Amino acid sequence: MLNIILFGPPGAGKGTQAEKLIDKYGLIHLSTGDLLRTEIAKETALGIEAKKLIDKGELVPDEVVIEMIRHEVEKHLDSNGFIFDGFPRTTVQAKKLDEMLANEGIDVDIMISLVVEDEIVIKRILKRGQLSGRSDDQSVGTIKNRLDTYNRQTAIVEERYKGRNKHRYVHGMGTIDETFDYIVKEINKLKK
Repeated sequence: MLNIILFGPPGAGKGTQAEKLIDKYGLIHLSTGDLLRTEIAKETALGIEAKKLIDKGELVPDEVVIEMIRHEVEKHLDSNGFIFDGFPRTTVQAKKLDEMLANEGIDVDIMISLVVEDEIVIKRILKRGQLSGRSDDQSVGTIKNRLDTYNRQTAIVEERYKGRNKHRYVHGMGTIDETFDYIVKEINKLKK
């Protein structure tokens, strides 16, 4: 089983790279953003509350996100592994993820952080917003707030996996294929 955390700021290309990794390794994609957008589209109580926070560029509470992920992991324990995309976003989520996986006798193999400059991220997100219609992708102010939230609350999660020698930085400003090649090289190092 291969368990990857794809990490980086909003707009770094995590979803794009996750799709390529799914094709290559046959992994289950667990995207908190996708799970939350599904709840929002269904207009569930969780979705309505989450939309209010997301529209302001804020994070959804840990306990809500953790339970969504737990449910998905339990459904797919017979898979080749997981790509965690947009999770964990806080140190509490990272601790809970590690505990959840340990209870199933598995672990995170690698955290790959996509490194992309803020100006590039803002351009990518605005372009994505034009194509997708996502409200949280159409305001520079909201995007900057999301980046600020990432830098204050999320980036520190890397330290947990650095301390366990499971963290790798990958240059994320090249082409999609160049970035993918860098990621695969890091994954291949695990097999040695």
